[in-house]
Amino acid sequence: MHVLPYLIAAYVFVIGCYGLATSRNLIHAVGCLAVCQCATYILLLAVGYRDGATAPVFSDIQPGSRPVVDPVVQALTLTDIVVGATVTALLLALVVQISKRHGTVDPDELRELRG
Repeated sequence: MHVLPYLIAAYVFVIGCYGLATSRNLIHAVGCLAVCQCATYILLLAVGYRDGATAPVFSDIQPGSRPVVDPVVQALTLTDIVVGATVTALLLALVVQISKRHGTVDPDELRELRG
């Protein structure tokens, strides 16, 4: 069952990409990008998982006496969550500005943005 988290991450990523490709609404597209970002959380946590390991707190045990999970992967996951929330907020702010200026959030109706 070690491959299951990787398959779940790939499935979530594909679902997000499918939603992004079929989206006819900018808000929906931002949500689908957030779903794609969630796949990276699953992937990072799957990489850092160790069977039978505990949290990397060494106040009550001797270092090396039992396996612990990698704290770097946990820190990367938290950083990924913060960056994902920031990017989502920025994209939603851009969608609000596009809606105010053009009166629509449909990408096909935004003719002024085409080059």
